Amino acid sequence: MIKGPDPTFPYLDETTRFRFPDPLEAEGNIVAVGGNLSPGMLLSAYEQGIFPWYNEDDPVLWQSPDPRFVIFPDTLHVSRTMQKIFRRGDFEICSNKDFAAVIRGCGEVERPGQGGTWITDDIIAAYSELHRLGYVISAESYQDGMLVGGCYGVLLGKVFCGESMFSKVANASKAAFLCLAQFLFSECGVQLIDCQVPTDHLRSFGGRELSRKDFLCLLKQYL
Repeated sequence: MIKGPDPTFPYLDETTRFRFPDPLEAEGNIVAVGGNLSPGMLLSAYEQGIFPWYNEDDPVLWQSPDPRFVIFPDTLHVSRTMQKIFRRGDFEICSNKDFAAVIRGCGEVERPGQGGTWITDDIIAAYSELHRLGYVISAESYQDGMLVGGCYGVLLGKVFCGESMFSKVANASKAAFLCLAQFLFSECGVQLIDCQVPTDHLRSFGGRELSRKDFLCLLKQYL
């Protein structure tokens, strides 16, 4: 079995689309196996409610969780603690200032319960290319000129698909994500942030679960 992207699979540029199996017919979260991480393949996946998530020793696994975890404009929650942090100006928040450092930071962070990182060199290269093409954005938190946290994701139409975040100091990733979310909702017309699967961080931001069917309906509407 081929580990990671299949070198024999055709490269799809950002104008080419691939039809994945219908996620509603999947018995579990995994919809398809194999293929590569070329721009057209990734954009096709996100447009169909699917994303790559696999371990370093696996082939590319294309997943569509059921239920899905999402944040809407009217459910986004900024805690009192984070409000104080913003008022004090603990962080300087930027957007797309250093995407390369953000995705590397996300790949280096240790995550409890995971034997390694899913952000491999192949993932970094693929999302860096999508960033170059304008489909992936990042937000960064700085203290004293040093990058201390950030997040990144895929922006398509009125949907932002959050991918990962990291912190080197407490609350740095929260600050980056919340600032980005507020900007996307208020200035970019985003109607849905796809958080994929729940975490305590995301629950604290007002995330909620949707059935896969309901998520796919909203995705089609907002794209």
